[in-house]
Amino acid sequence: MPETAYALAFDTANEVISIGLGRLNAAACAVEPVAAVEVAAHRASNTQLLVRVDALLREAGVERGQLACVCVGRGPGSFTGVRIAMATAKGAAQALGAALVGVSSLDVVAWHAWASGVRGRLAVVADAMRKEVYPVRYALDDAGVHRLEADRVVKAQVATQELVDEASSGAVADALQLTGDGLAKYAELFAPAGALLPEELWAPTGRGLLLALQDAWRTGAADPLDAQRHNPAFLLPVYTRLSDAEENERIRLAKNDPKNLATGVQDAAPRRDQRATMHDTAVLNARPDEHGITYKPLDAAHAEDVAAMESQVMGSDAWNAALVADELPRADRTWWAAYASGEGPDAGLLAVGSEGASSARGTVLVGYAGGMVIDGQVQILKIGTDPAWRRRGIARQLISRVASDARDLGATTCSLEVRAPNAGAQAFYESLGMHSIGKRPHYYSDREDAVIMEGPLQGVIGSSAVGGAADAKALRAVTEDAGIQESPVDVAGMTLRVDEAHDAQKAAQPAAQLERPLILAIESSCDETAAAIVDGKGNLLSDVVASQIDFHSRFGGVVPEIASRKHIEAICGVCDECLDVAAQRLGMERLTWSDLDGVGVTYAPGLVGALVVGVAFAKGAAWAADKPLVGVNHLEGHMYANKIGAPDFAPPAVVSLVSGGNTMLVHMRGWGDYRVLGATIDDAVGEAFDKVAKALGLGYPGGPVVSAQGAKGNPKAIEFPRAMMHSGDMRFSLSGLKTAVVTYINNERAAGRELNVPDICASFEAAVVDVQVKKAEMALRETGAPTFCLGGGVAANPVLRAAYEKLCKKMQVRLVMPPLSACGDNAGMIALVALDRFRQGKFYGLETDAQAHADLEQEY
Repeated sequence: MPETAYALAFDTANEVISIGLGRLNAAACAVEPVAAVEVAAHRASNTQLLVRVDALLREAGVERGQLACVCVGRGPGSFTGVRIAMATAKGAAQALGAALVGVSSLDVVAWHAWASGVRGRLAVVADAMRKEVYPVRYALDDAGVHRLEADRVVKAQVATQELVDEASSGAVADALQLTGDGLAKYAELFAPAGALLPEELWAPTGRGLLLALQDAWRTGAADPLDAQRHNPAFLLPVYTRLSDAEENERIRLAKNDPKNLATGVQDAAPRRDQRATMHDTAVLNARPDEHGITYKPLDAAHAEDVAAMESQVMGSDAWNAALVADELPRADRTWWAAYASGEGPDAGLLAVGSEGASSARGTVLVGYAGGMVIDGQVQILKIGTDPAWRRRGIARQLISRVASDARDLGATTCSLEVRAPNAGAQAFYESLGMHSIGKRPHYYSDREDAVIMEGPLQGVIGSSAVGGAADAKALRAVTEDAGIQESPVDVAGMTLRVDEAHDAQKAAQPAAQLERPLILAIESSCDETAAAIVDGKGNLLSDVVASQIDFHSRFGGVVPEIASRKHIEAICGVCDECLDVAAQRLGMERLTWSDLDGVGVTYAPGLVGALVVGVAFAKGAAWAADKPLVGVNHLEGHMYANKIGAPDFAPPAVVSLVSGGNTMLVHMRGWGDYRVLGATIDDAVGEAFDKVAKALGLGYPGGPVVSAQGAKGNPKAIEFPRAMMHSGDMRFSLSGLKTAVVTYINNERAAGRELNVPDICASFEAAVVDVQVKKAEMALRETGAPTFCLGGGVAANPVLRAAYEKLCKKMQVRLVMPPLSACGDNAGMIALVALDRFRQGKFYGLETDAQAHADLEQEY
């Protein structure tokens, strides 16, 4: 701890960058203001935040090493703005080894008003888009700011009416004052509710941030000098709502339409209002765990099943189906269910205790849980498990999912009632961090007492859901398969995969023989949060990936908003694990950000909301550790992935990039010298695989499941079109093929014929591969390249790999393919690019931003 410690605070929850710098006085629990600045930054927070922070510290004469705490506005506010501040703060705090404390962006506005002399009743109304606002009421007196309610989101008109009704009821004596950036849109609407404060008091300020931090310190809610308590991994944004995809899913599932129990969606038979589509047959639920159990939000079609199980496990306190169904459409409720497959490893147990549950295709309801979010707390309403399926972690998984949703809806604590004599259940809840706070006498229908239990949401969700992996080191069960270590370490509910490097890289080097430079790279372009470290010889010392597939699978594809949220949750834990694995390989006790020589990050192309998290985090860490920042093109990374399996690989070569978002042939004339020979004019190969899998109800991601089914089928059974195969150029088109497959599926169903899924998959796959191989042959003949290589997730497809092997053998061209573990998105390939760019001195500045698109041919 430096002799004089400082706190750096910033917020980008709206159109203003607010920064504060304060001196920490431990004796008085005071944050003494040193400097503050506010800068208008319309859609420019990621390019301006660290530039302004760096300038402020220089002007104040404060070194980065003197920062003991980073304080960040958690929102609610603009999702992108909040994420930029949060990711930057996480990166900076983790690299500094400093505490990361979050404060409400609305509280910051209230404290700014207080510092400006405002006293009495105050409502902060922040803009939430969609004609909605985040309204919170406060009481301001000479002692400070007192929050009167939890964060929430409501329509602007509803918020106005509530405030007007409160004033007209006579329940309050003094007049209400209003502030917040929501007034920029709704000043006229809110005018009848109270007096509008001057516009300069509507946004967060650096001074307000420091006061909010000081208040948290003095009330015991935070300690800016305690880095262990405020691990950067634990802090998450305030959302107040689920993602759009999840909200729409809840609306759809709350309707009591006929459902297929195996898929949780409407049966494929044509309905009166519309013909069947691929969405009607998609398996949108999560993938099964090792017990064959899948978890998904509860739908109205299973209300009877819940009621049947209620009668078994709840006795006289059981709900009927109507009560269960009435809960599902409510915006402040979250309900989850667990389903077991009769074809799974525990199928024999279905005969016991499951008589009341309906089943279809061998699937049965085995558990359910629901909660109500009110005033910042989730109250667990119900949790039940089929007695025959207990001791498989079902209750823990269900309550964790309910709690995770509740966190996104603004809850911070969890409460429930449990029967007083049920010592086992109480011990279970205590293991989740809950404790007894009292009793409700004669609470149950049989007049038995209830013990009231309460605890922080973090414990109920699970520490691994928001944190690092350090505590799980001793638990790692390693299985090697094609050079992959599978680790049970979870980050944000995502299983970390630690990829072993090829044999030449496995041997750990003594610290004295460490090869410089040492580069840590981050990849977050889609739905994988990844980090890797490479040394000066190109050895991958660690390569860690946290996959989000389970979160996206029930939607049949990647949901950008969910991807961005999960990156925020996982990125600290992934980087911690990456540093720890590298330290172990180097024979070092510990490896820190200060031991690195540079930080690399994927800046483009990809999902911009996902990229923003990685770029902001990497910038924060590079700035804090005073290391150069290296930006990497994701597509170039897939080319470099070939070096993971073949270290001697070098241009010239023709590269086939085939993934969920890209399909192209590239002439690699040299490292960094690329010419795109042809690309898809519509869908990418991976996208076509996903859509066909969705139409067949095979789940997500489509590539592996279509390939597995195709291996059992006849590739010549159905003559699907080979689009642009004879176009004379190297462009691709997959949309027509996808449409042809979906049309064939719908026609077969309409005719009442059973689908031959293996033949459909094999024939589709053959159509894709034929075109890819034909175009590859054209590219090799045109360029005369001696080497052909692959990149992207579809490069793992066994039929495609076999076809390329045959082509290259015929043409006497060397074939290089990345290891299966390096075909998908990973940070190892990004680290290898970053190493070359580091040596070339191609560094990026603090104004770097993420880009959804990038031209591979253009030097960067």
